[in-house]
Amino acid sequence: MVQIGRSTAVAPALLAANLLITGTAAHAGPAPDPLGASVEEAVAAKLLGQVSATAAEHTDASETRVTVTRRHGQWAFGTAVALTSQERDVHPTGAIFIARAEAGTWRVSFDGEAGFTELAAESPVVNSQEKRVFGSTPGPRYAGGDYRTGMALPFAVGQTWTMTSGPHGWGGYETPYSSIDLAGGDQVVRAARAGTAYTMCTGWIRVIHDRGYSTDYYHLWSSISVNGAAVSQGTYLGNTGTDVTCGGAATGRHVHFGLRQNSAYVGIAGHGIGKWEFVNGAGAYQGGARHGSAWVGVGGGLYNHGALGLNQAVVDANGGGTLTKRSGPGTGYSVLGSVGDGATVTVSCSANGTSHTGRYGTTSLWNRLSDGAWVSDAYLWTGVNGPVNGWC
Repeated sequence: MVQIGRSTAVAPALLAANLLITGTAAHAGPAPDPLGASVEEAVAAKLLGQVSATAAEHTDASETRVTVTRRHGQWAFGTAVALTSQERDVHPTGAIFIARAEAGTWRVSFDGEAGFTELAAESPVVNSQEKRVFGSTPGPRYAGGDYRTGMALPFAVGQTWTMTSGPHGWGGYETPYSSIDLAGGDQVVRAARAGTAYTMCTGWIRVIHDRGYSTDYYHLWSSISVNGAAVSQGTYLGNTGTDVTCGGAATGRHVHFGLRQNSAYVGIAGHGIGKWEFVNGAGAYQGGARHGSAWVGVGGGLYNHGALGLNQAVVDANGGGTLTKRSGPGTGYSVLGSVGDGATVTVSCSANGTSHTGRYGTTSLWNRLSDGAWVSDAYLWTGVNGPVNGWC
């Protein structure tokens, strides 16, 4: 079960259509950029159009860094970063791009956009692994109340790190509160889920995952240099640090971890990462996270339980203790034992039964577990409003 009715704010510019800049059509094989605009200029113009109003106050148009890492004929691929000043609560804006010269124009698309998937499928500069990741269906943001990510926390499973800052914006106080700050442990930052990794700039790695998600890791020291490398959950990305090569500020070594979906930063609240559900506070940098009934606020330790499977749930007995298992979907069925608060269970299918009230409201949904027993969905966190694995 997952709470209904959370909101998110996304700047309209982030949903802008692909930018076309007029020029002369490129030809097959190595060729000059279309007359009137280079691919770097086309990409920079689009990127600056997506910089948020807050970040724009700290962004110099001359400090847009476009790196073409691959090029073949009329195709180009690379990264683009709008650098910001090195101030508190300011962070750079960046994108991975594919561009194609066509009919006298440069067509530019950024990671997460529908056009990016279309271009990637055709482009000879995109490898087969990237095509598979880029082509995974990116569902609409929060479609059907689905907050599943399949992600672990961005450090080794089994370690406990300090959440030095609760949910806040990628650049600080702006919404959506997409990011958290983490520090401690062995200081080694790792990929939260499998995907393809890219170096945005020194100290900043982006990993593109399936289901339209990507994750950002900033302030890293000794970060890897990658250009579409396949990574697994847990792959080394770098060490926590205070690097601000692209802008912003960092006090004390940590990783600034941000969540994106469909080409935009999205609120991390409600999402399950490392089997924790993140919760906003009254303002930026506040809030905390919940695992079962256990609550951790800013300054507390988050144990990395690993990724929650897309057909799994975390037991939330709404106050600790245990959850009763039944032989059918209701309290009229016989008791088959119990499962403890915070435990991970696998859901086989769901059915309606007697109604119960848990942390997030009242529901009549019951889930049949992999051992054949039934539990009320009112006491499970699945990340989904409704059946997590179909109806029985």
